[in-house]
Amino acid sequence: MDVSIDFMRRIAQAAAAETLPRFRAQGAVANKEKGSFDPVTEADRETERAIRALISAEYPDHGILGEEHGSENTSSRHVWVIDPIDGTRAFISGLPVWGTLVGLTVDGDAVAGMMAQPFTGELFYANASGSHYEGPGGPRKLSTRKTTRLDEATLFTTTPALFKGEARTRYNSFESQVQLARYGVDCYAFAMIASGSVDIVADPGLKPYDIVALIPIIEKAGGVVTTFDGGPAEKGGDVLAAATPELHAAAMAALRG
Repeated sequence: MDVSIDFMRRIAQAAAAETLPRFRAQGAVANKEKGSFDPVTEADRETERAIRALISAEYPDHGILGEEHGSENTSSRHVWVIDPIDGTRAFISGLPVWGTLVGLTVDGDAVAGMMAQPFTGELFYANASGSHYEGPGGPRKLSTRKTTRLDEATLFTTTPALFKGEARTRYNSFESQVQLARYGVDCYAFAMIASGSVDIVADPGLKPYDIVALIPIIEKAGGVVTTFDGGPAEKGGDVLAAATPELHAAAMAALRG
């Protein structure tokens, strides 16, 4: 099935109505993880609620998996995967590098997705027509850079601290081989691969709602998204995205050590 851009715009607008009034408003922040810090806000919960309502009205037979409100009807062939605010840490810090992620899987494969950043007025989306951008500078079709060499690549990861033990040693070696390494920005870094500004993102420990929406955006722009061992990324895990197949292979080899 195809997903219309009009429906994606409606989702983005409904999400923005919940997120923007609460952004930089110093609202309450709760912690979902004892012994660590996994923040959640009213904006996260209410944004997901609004998105779920739209999907349920438009596609009542489809399943939904969301970060904040769990799963329903996930035995359906069609399952929507929602992260209402990917980058809640950035959101509560007042940094506009978070985004609303909504993706659609059919028989487990990510086929359409969107990442909306309402503060900057940007929408990245992919459907049957390809991978696209709407926002400052005007609409355009997305295309990755044609980088094939690690020593010419820009790499993003959330933080090297997420790589533990021997994996950290391998990551440090990998990072030393790229031209430029930067940290943070969550879903925005993945969107920048599709837009041709970043070459590699390597992030361990992702959940499905962190990556499903981004897979078709990158793949339909010419990139590759898998787990570190080359498997499908729809279920999350340690995820590697790259601008070209050649660069992805080089990065995967470097991460393996």
